[in-house]
Amino acid sequence: MDLRSDPNAIDADWLTQVLQRDYPSCKVTDVAAESIGTGQVGENVRFSLSGVGAPASVVGKFPSLDPVSKQTGIVQRNYVREVFFYQTVQSMVNIQTPKIFHADIEPETHEFVLLMEDLAPGVQGDQLAGCSVDEAALALEALAHLQGPKWGDADLAQAELLGGGATSEDTGMLTELYKNLMPGYLARYASRLTDEEIAATEQLLNKLPSYQAIYAGEPPVLIHVDYRLDNMMFGGPYPLTVVDWQSLTMGCPLNDASYFMGTSLVSHDRVSEEQALLRHYLEVLRSYGISLSFDKAFAYYRNYAPAGMIMALIASMIVGETDRGNDMFMAMAKRSIAMCQALEVLD
Repeated sequence: MDLRSDPNAIDADWLTQVLQRDYPSCKVTDVAAESIGTGQVGENVRFSLSGVGAPASVVGKFPSLDPVSKQTGIVQRNYVREVFFYQTVQSMVNIQTPKIFHADIEPETHEFVLLMEDLAPGVQGDQLAGCSVDEAALALEALAHLQGPKWGDADLAQAELLGGGATSEDTGMLTELYKNLMPGYLARYASRLTDEEIAATEQLLNKLPSYQAIYAGEPPVLIHVDYRLDNMMFGGPYPLTVVDWQSLTMGCPLNDASYFMGTSLVSHDRVSEEQALLRHYLEVLRSYGISLSFDKAFAYYRNYAPAGMIMALIASMIVGETDRGNDMFMAMAKRSIAMCQALEVLD
């Protein structure tokens, strides 16, 4: 199969070859394409198909059409990491992901293509609106099904794309990156942040040197890193499907839980329900034989409360700017700051 990383190059003959692996009698005769989703580092396209023996539609994922975002995807190794997930890790875990028909990448250029099932009529989570408590419970249950099967797997942790056996992230690099990008971030968003929110953004810099140290020496666990509503589909073929595996690594499991709750739940729901939601997550982990006390889990959860602040600041400065992206980063940052203030993380 030739690698087609340009959605405009996807035609009926190529789709027929790809889909015949899963649909042997498939013959695609016509294709209509439309851009979908809100991703900024990748381009998602729905292909509506005509023909015999083929699904009504499939979805393709390609490098971003924005040159700044595409370069970020290359430098951060987002594209090779996502293909690695679908080729290697997907079969090892129990979290619901899309069925993949084709995954291919050119390692030197990072040109890639993913062809997957269409999750319509499922609805993408809305980062701006936030989610319900029931949706949050579903997301945390799914998270446990990602992490439980390979919890503490030392061999998997040796995979170079998952950290290569490192026990903690390079906190010096994280601190330096945050420090260097913060002036541009505050210049762009100062008018949308309160004085308290600006102060919290600046105060976080002092916490970063010890941010990852809390989990040093503990069992390595798979984490999605960008586990939030925009990367989730609710309904359709499955109750919840998680997509966008471009940042996958291994680290502290509560990183994902804290990041999700801090960016996806509105503050009053998070304050009233976060402990119950964490207990639900821990209960699902126990089905995999993992015993993590609530007190220890909550200590990790509290430590990673700034995760949404960090992602909003860094990501907003290294991808192409869009109106929707600006609104999204502000929603994430403001909710995460509120969480940090409620948990007294930055004091």
